[in-house]
Amino acid sequence: MENKFSLQDSISKLWDKLDGWLDAIILKLPNIAMAILIMVAFYFLARTLRNLFKNILLKRISQVSIQQIISKAVFVAVLLIGFFIALGVLELDKVLTSILAGAGVIGLAVGLALQGTLSNTFGGLLLSFMPNIKINDYIECGDASGSVEEISLRNIVIRTPQNNLVVIPNSNFVDGAFTNYSLTNRGRVFVSCGVGYESNLQQVEDLTLKVINENFKQQNDEKVEFYFTEFGDSSINFMVRFWANIRNKKEEHLARHQAVKLIKQHFDSQDINIPFPIRTLDFGKNNLTVHSEQSKINK
Repeated sequence: MENKFSLQDSISKLWDKLDGWLDAIILKLPNIAMAILIMVAFYFLARTLRNLFKNILLKRISQVSIQQIISKAVFVAVLLIGFFIALGVLELDKVLTSILAGAGVIGLAVGLALQGTLSNTFGGLLLSFMPNIKINDYIECGDASGSVEEISLRNIVIRTPQNNLVVIPNSNFVDGAFTNYSLTNRGRVFVSCGVGYESNLQQVEDLTLKVINENFKQQNDEKVEFYFTEFGDSSINFMVRFWANIRNKKEEHLARHQAVKLIKQHFDSQDINIPFPIRTLDFGKNNLTVHSEQSKINK
């Protein structure tokens, strides 16, 4: 039986095929060079347009996150246009069609596998265009509070007063409730205190209202409000609330700090007692008895 396999013929056919490929590559060298030049040109064009949008055209947009997202989208879009033109120069139209078809299938599979990530991405887009939150706003979300450092397509980053960074997924942030202290310039401060049972309650109310009104100017329809709240164990408790310039938690703490100092100072000057409870522990032979009594602060 004649052996049909010839090593020499196989090697000859292989060299012919490689020679044909080499000829095709040499003929395509101008197209390859042109495609490379197109990609380089479109890369620098994408960078230029990104900087143009970011530094000039988007200056009217106050949201820094929106500026970043639009500039990045312009950069990617220009690069993709350059890539498709380069494929056309290389006469790889069929490859381009296959890439687009494959991208559709892969996109569907990735979308199903990364539902949480895509939810965060769309949440980031939504947050970027929301007027109720922007970079440097002081917000409170759940147990986290601080200034907004970054709004990305995946998460929002908050810097707490302790200088810690809290990263919150966009999907959780969008679906939940949050408080933005920076949307308003004025906020209401609550201060609670108590006075002795022997105190003149009308005097306490008048003095507290006078002190707060003199030191915290109320605007328009704002006013200082005073309410006695309960009969406590050692004191009659009250609450005063007033408006102040507040855009974050620190300013709220400062306003309350000042109000407490002023109330204490003026109560002392008028001999108004702010009592504190006293507990006397009586250790008997087999029993523990707790005696409570009202005590005044020694003047």
